[in-house]
Amino acid sequence: MRKVEMDDHTAEYWARQLRLGAAIAAVVTGIGGLRIAMGWDPADRWWLVPVGLAVLAQAGMYRLPWGRLVRKPQTRRWLVLWWLAEIPVMALFGWVDADGWMLFLPAAVLILISAAALWSPRFVIGLGVMAAAGYAVLLPVRAGKGFGTTFLLIAMLGCVIGLTATYAKSRRALDSRRQAAEHRAETMLAASADAVIAIGPDTKIKYVTDSVSQLLGFEVSALVDHRLDQLLPDERLDRAESFLAELLTLPTGQSMRAESQLRNAAGEWVYLDVLATNWMDDPGIEAVVVSLRDIGTRRALEDQLHLQAFTDSLTGMPNRALFRQRLEEAVSAPGANPVTVLLLDLDDFKLVNDNLGHSAGDDLLSTIALRLRRHVRPSDVLARLGGDEFAILMHDLEPGDAAALAERLVRTIREPIRLASRDVACSLSIGIATSEPGGTEAGKVSADHLLGNADLAMYAAKRAGRNGYAIFDPTMTMSVLEEAQLRSDLEHGLEHDEFVVLYQPVVDMQTQSVTSVEALVRWEHPRDGLLGPYHFIAAAEANGLIVPLGRWVLREACAQLAKWRAESPAAATLKINVNLSARQFQYAGLVQDVAEALADAGVDPASLTLEITESMLMEDIETAKRTLHALRELGVRLAIDDFGTGYSSLSYLKQLPVDVIKIDKTFVDDVHIDPDDVALVDAVAGLGQALKMQTVAEGIETDEQWSTLRSIGIDHGQGYLFGKPADAAQINLLLNRVTVS
Repeated sequence: MRKVEMDDHTAEYWARQLRLGAAIAAVVTGIGGLRIAMGWDPADRWWLVPVGLAVLAQAGMYRLPWGRLVRKPQTRRWLVLWWLAEIPVMALFGWVDADGWMLFLPAAVLILISAAALWSPRFVIGLGVMAAAGYAVLLPVRAGKGFGTTFLLIAMLGCVIGLTATYAKSRRALDSRRQAAEHRAETMLAASADAVIAIGPDTKIKYVTDSVSQLLGFEVSALVDHRLDQLLPDERLDRAESFLAELLTLPTGQSMRAESQLRNAAGEWVYLDVLATNWMDDPGIEAVVVSLRDIGTRRALEDQLHLQAFTDSLTGMPNRALFRQRLEEAVSAPGANPVTVLLLDLDDFKLVNDNLGHSAGDDLLSTIALRLRRHVRPSDVLARLGGDEFAILMHDLEPGDAAALAERLVRTIREPIRLASRDVACSLSIGIATSEPGGTEAGKVSADHLLGNADLAMYAAKRAGRNGYAIFDPTMTMSVLEEAQLRSDLEHGLEHDEFVVLYQPVVDMQTQSVTSVEALVRWEHPRDGLLGPYHFIAAAEANGLIVPLGRWVLREACAQLAKWRAESPAAATLKINVNLSARQFQYAGLVQDVAEALADAGVDPASLTLEITESMLMEDIETAKRTLHALRELGVRLAIDDFGTGYSSLSYLKQLPVDVIKIDKTFVDDVHIDPDDVALVDAVAGLGQALKMQTVAEGIETDEQWSTLRSIGIDHGQGYLFGKPADAAQINLLLNRVTVS
């Protein structure tokens, strides 16, 4: 017999069959012993002793650890001799005993059946030939049967031999197919980067794929047959047991997913995506099957995006988003400790940028940041909110401490700063606002309100002559009247068509051909002239007028696209992008508004791309997913605007029906000189390709930026390099390749 490396399934099968064969052999031998005791002469009954010992030996063989023994080729060779010896022993008994020829046939059939369950068809046929030869001798000699009877019985035995050989062949074929299927599965699992672990009812690991060596550095032998509590550190064990306990409450075949960390063989933490499926009640598996995937690269990118989202790239300080988060935590914390906000704004910073250049302006801001750091406590939050605006969040200040700090900051910033071979003197305007101590829940000041109070105080300091500070006073809320006036003006503007839509081209990065335009709203104010969105969008968002304004922009943009297509063949494939505000995105009638705008304009939904900012999505991811899927059912395309400025999880991103990622201008500004920005934009481009999303870079202003982004593989670009926002007529000229000044 050839040497065979048995798997667990085959070894268990052999063990069952051998125990069954040992039991059958013991029973048959026992029947022979009973025949000796009842039918033989007393002088010959001494044969009962060896026969009884044979029965005991065969019964004892039932208890042997066959699952381990049959793996050895030598054991299987001895088993061959066992089967071969049984036929001559039965033939000898049939010769000696007067009626033994009758027992020979059923005993031979049992031997053939048990052999067919384990051995090859050739071996079964060989046993059958031996049995037929022995029976051919016993029938005429000991039973006195004629040729016809002998031939008939031998023919019937031949049929049994054929059937058992056929069964042996079929069993071999099934085993081969099973082993081939298992080999294919194991090969595929081994080729996968994911590791698969099967955990039994006793939390003992039953099976591990070879991929675990690559993932965690452990050998398979170091994990199999070990319990979880022997492998996991104590701080992770309770969480793992709770996870498994919750999983086992699910129906068979149901799964749970989680993200976790495990230490590898080198003691390093590995971030893993864990997908566990409950197969404990499946009799063929009886285990929890856990798939482990390394998500370290994805987590690193998420951490990098998180850092970018909450850190100012120039100064390394917290940015507006993180400062706002810390402020909200401070004002909502239990207790009555007052919270103080200092809002700092550099006076006439624009003059530095205009006269010395943006590089000098950046140097100035970095120096200012270093000086400010020297005057704050470790527990304070010092942030750059954007541009030339800084803020400080402080707790538990004594009365007068905030004013004293403001005076020190004003004096420090007044000290000359060396820039571009010249000394530059700066000044600060600071607004101070403090929450009331010991206030009730109803009387607590919100983060927005407190920051707004500091902003009012800061502008009061500027109105008082700059280079100083002001402490918020309730009389400053007179500015609310101005806000009310702004609301009235907005309502009047909506009623009298004072708003206009300009369009900025979005081009193919390779050919610079216009593929779409972004609709941008402006306000033709009857007193102040053409106003950009920064003058009115925030107010419209705050007072709810953004919904009717956004609806008007959407309908105007769709109608203009239809007009362009009707007037110019060059606009046949043109698409249009429309921004959705946070409040508009949350509006229950948004989907209906979009459907009606498309239907009234008569344009196909795929021509419209709706842009949603990253932060809007993350405020309520489940509601956002439902809204996005409802919009997708209309057929419109969806884009994430300002990507990278909000904290988004990539595991959520792949669940959203998004077509386009728009990379924020902050990543584009220095992409041609900053390796970090190149790496990040490259990562986002790779992410877009992996998720089959198009990428658009915003704010492209130079050929160097365009060249770098094009080499990275960004699909489309938008910015002043390709065209400023323009009216419909100018866009029509651009589509028809007519140069406009």
